[in-house]
Amino acid sequence: MIMEVVHYRWRTTAWIRGIMKLKLRRTAKKSNYTVGHLYRQDKENGQWVFLCDTIEDRDRGLDQSMTEANIAAIKVKHKTAIPTGKYEIDMTTVSGTFSKKPQYKEFCGGKVPRLKYVKGFSGILIHSGTDQDSSSGCIIVGENKVVGKVINSWATFKRVYSLLKRAHNNGEKITLEIV
Repeated sequence: MIMEVVHYRWRTTAWIRGIMKLKLRRTAKKSNYTVGHLYRQDKENGQWVFLCDTIEDRDRGLDQSMTEANIAAIKVKHKTAIPTGKYEIDMTTVSGTFSKKPQYKEFCGGKVPRLKYVKGFSGILIHSGTDQDSSSGCIIVGENKVVGKVINSWATFKRVYSLLKRAHNNGEKITLEIV
C-alpha cells in the first residue's frame, strides 16, 4: 500500500501545500541596468533549474536588511533595482496598470506576479518588457541575447506566469530570493 503524506501549514486564510522556491541571481551589474538568471528549485532533487534571463534597473547595492531611510537615501526612483533578499510572490492582486493592457487582461486578467513587502518600493511585479526602461523597479523576464535587453519577453512571461499560477492553484507558497 502506498500512502502519500502531505504537510500543510495554516497561513491567514488559506492552506499552504508546499513551497515553490525561485532564485534570481544577478549576473551583470552595469551602470544603467542589471541582468540576471531566474531559477526554480526542483522539488525532487533540490537542484536549481534555469527558467529565463531577467533585466532590471541598476543595482545600487540595496539589501533587505537596510532601513527604509537608508534605502530612500540611495534609491533613484524608477531607476533602481529592488533590494536583494527573500520575498513572497502574490498571484491574486490585479495590477491597475497591466489590467488595462489587452494582452495581460486577456491572458491573466491583469493579475501579474507581485512581490510582497519590498522595503522602500511598492508595486514590484514580474512582467514582460525589453530593457531597464520597462522596469521601474520591476523584474522583466525574457532572453538576454542582445546587450542591455531581453527578447521574446511576452512568450517568456507567459511560460513563467503559467508555472507560478499552477503552483499557486496547487496551494503552494511562492518565494523569490534575489542574490
